[in-house]
Amino acid sequence: MSASRIGAAGEWQRYKMLPISAALGYGTSTIHIYGLGPYIEPISQEFGWSRTQTTLGLTIQAFIGELCAIPIGLLVDRIGPRLLGLAGVLLTTGAFALLGTATGDIGNWYFLWSVMALATLPVQATIWTSAVATRFEASRGLAFAITLCGAAIVQTLFPYLGAKLIAAYGWKVAIAAQAGIWLAITFPMVFFFFRGAHDRGGKTHDAPATERAELTGARFAEGLRSSIYLRLLLVSLLFTFTIVALVVHFVPILSARGIDKIEAAGLASLVGVGSIVGRLGTGLLLDRFRGSYVGAVAFLLPAIGCLLLMISGSSIAGAAAAAALIGLTLGAEVDVIVYLTTKHFGLKNFGALYGGLLAALSVGAATGPLGASVIFDAYGEYSPFLWIVVGFMVASSLALASLPRPVFDPSPH
Repeated sequence: MSASRIGAAGEWQRYKMLPISAALGYGTSTIHIYGLGPYIEPISQEFGWSRTQTTLGLTIQAFIGELCAIPIGLLVDRIGPRLLGLAGVLLTTGAFALLGTATGDIGNWYFLWSVMALATLPVQATIWTSAVATRFEASRGLAFAITLCGAAIVQTLFPYLGAKLIAAYGWKVAIAAQAGIWLAITFPMVFFFFRGAHDRGGKTHDAPATERAELTGARFAEGLRSSIYLRLLLVSLLFTFTIVALVVHFVPILSARGIDKIEAAGLASLVGVGSIVGRLGTGLLLDRFRGSYVGAVAFLLPAIGCLLLMISGSSIAGAAAAAALIGLTLGAEVDVIVYLTTKHFGLKNFGALYGGLLAALSVGAATGPLGASVIFDAYGEYSPFLWIVVGFMVASSLALASLPRPVFDPSPH
């Protein structure tokens, strides 16, 4: 029986653990991004590197992810997400721990990030959202929101935990400890509860072959040619360029304004808390209102947050408010992009089409943190970058607001 025939209550009764396990899996894809902030200063100081050199590894990882996003999406459409997700959790946590073996040679550092890049391929957002999309239709917005809260959990926990562990044991031990803790929590949940309609096995009511045959949607080439798809690509690129850089550099941004490092890490955790609220709130709104308008409003919030950072100086209250606003949009971004992709293009080739958008998201993630580092190294402050954030977020909001009402029915029946 397809999701659309059993209603929202039936979806949650049958598959309630799927979004939760997918959330932890999706969070795994972000541990090296949202967990890097507290490590930037100690790594740079120990090895005598600029912040550009330290964060260039993240750029390498993101570019490799970009190149492989569409092939991974095609693979998900073909074999299902479960096996990829299980392998990805093991590989990604292992690669994150390996960063602690850095020798101080810059070539060794970039090699470790190349390993990280390959390890994270099976935990891309496509894996986790594709499984949820095949199980939820009536409550898809909320199901996506819970799934994508995994990144918010990482953003809430990793900066503060990392800062405390670094202070107690040094950064090399801290990074391995964080990887081990996350693996112990996540892998059992994914193993027991993560299974989409494309995956084989499971309970009889899963009927994967039937649901896979019923999935409908736009052809891959048709979607690529759509002006709607091009606008979603632009939004994905501009958004991650700014938001990932803000998250990665949030602790250094506050430290540069005279806020204590531990206190700055605690404030960075507010980004994660705001992200959880933003994701759940966005999911509920997407199930009730036009998705493009929900996204257009949400994407303006980081612009306001950056203006607050620039005018509030070392004010804790101003930094806290900015963190909350950034977090609210961080919680909305992928929800909006994924949701609009299913609404405009359906599920038949969702993995491949979202893989293309994920490539744009990866380009932004690759260039944003590096761009912020280059600006800081050139100007000795982050204000020029914060103005870039304001402009890019306004442009993203306008692009979303210009999308037409969805006309394609993505429900699998």
